Amino acid sequence: MGEHIPALITDLPGAILRWAPGFLDRDQADRLLRQLRNEIPWEQHHVRLFGRSHPAPRLSCWVGDAQARYRYSGTLFEPRPWTPALSALRNRLNDLLGAGFNSVLANLYRGGADGMGWHADDEPELGPDPLIASLSLGAPRRFLLRSRDRRQRAELLLTHGSLLLMEGATQQHTQHSLPKTARPSGERINLTFRRIVNATPPGARGVR
Repeated sequence: MGEHIPALITDLPGAILRWAPGFLDRDQADRLLRQLRNEIPWEQHHVRLFGRSHPAPRLSCWVGDAQARYRYSGTLFEPRPWTPALSALRNRLNDLLGAGFNSVLANLYRGGADGMGWHADDEPELGPDPLIASLSLGAPRRFLLRSRDRRQRAELLLTHGSLLLMEGATQQHTQHSLPKTARPSGERINLTFRRIVNATPPGARGVR
């Protein structure tokens, strides 16, 4: 998958990364950023840290097919319906990568005080070797990766309109984060397209 998108060479063992910094041109990226800012029903989700619930330092929305339920940080998320812009982008990526994406996590970082801590996209619903397609829009931000033993690290500046693919056993062997910054930073939207392979049975408890 994504063989025509250049591979990134890193010292991270087991990581397969590909990056297309110009996946969308400036006009396409600007237009998509405006569409998504307006049409996505952004929410303030909560995460559990050390047994306590805290508001996440970003706005989010889980979007997908009806059965694409997703459990994260102790909460089961029911997918919101596809918006026109997200549906068109999902179709484009599926045609390009043959991925069968059925869901996307949209995150809105309102400024440098918003971020994402160290984690891996290794939930059981994603299967053992998930393909994660991460599209960045808006202000550029630092994206960090590290090996599970924390001995190797890599850094990438995710720019407006860029597409990062994380493939194979990347999630098994590495973690990633989007650190907060004290430097002035504008809004950024990140879309991580995924395929839920183990659908949660209907009637399971979730949140909207």
